[in-house]
Amino acid sequence: MGNLTKVAYTIASALCQKGVHVSILRLDEYEKVRSFVPRECRDYLLHLTSEELSSNKVWLVGEETTREEQEKATKGTLFIPFSQFPLKQFRRDCIYHTTPALIVPKSLVNVHSCENWLPRKAMSATRVAGILHALEGWEMHECGTSIILSDLDQVWEACLSHGFQPLLLPHH
Repeated sequence: MGNLTKVAYTIASALCQKGVHVSILRLDEYEKVRSFVPRECRDYLLHLTSEELSSNKVWLVGEETTREEQEKATKGTLFIPFSQFPLKQFRRDCIYHTTPALIVPKSLVNVHSCENWLPRKAMSATRVAGILHALEGWEMHECGTSIILSDLDQVWEACLSHGFQPLLLPHH
């Protein structure tokens, strides 16, 4: 839910390629994402009605996810934004993860916080991507919808090899 971006398409495609079911509520968004996901993985992409949505306990959401859409989630749902900015929190009975971010390596000094919604020593994934490009000497640009799963695996391995770590889920 929310604004479909290059990141949203890539996440949905990567999850489907890994055999994870991805459910989409809005029919127009489902059709757009379906055209992006490789044919052999499309069975993992599901269009749900709002009644069926209650069975999903993890929601990947964009910036423009509305209060009404969040209200359709069941108690205890985990909202994980794929957007640059955090999701507006309307529910006290749900868990809200931060925007995509990583913990910086201990060797990276004088970095305390880049965005005020992230914890200390955390950096947004987009900033980390820029650093990785420089460290690895990569010249390619992730424009359009050209990202493939092997590229994501390469980026993740490079990220870990330079000491960046996943930002853990908040405790509730």
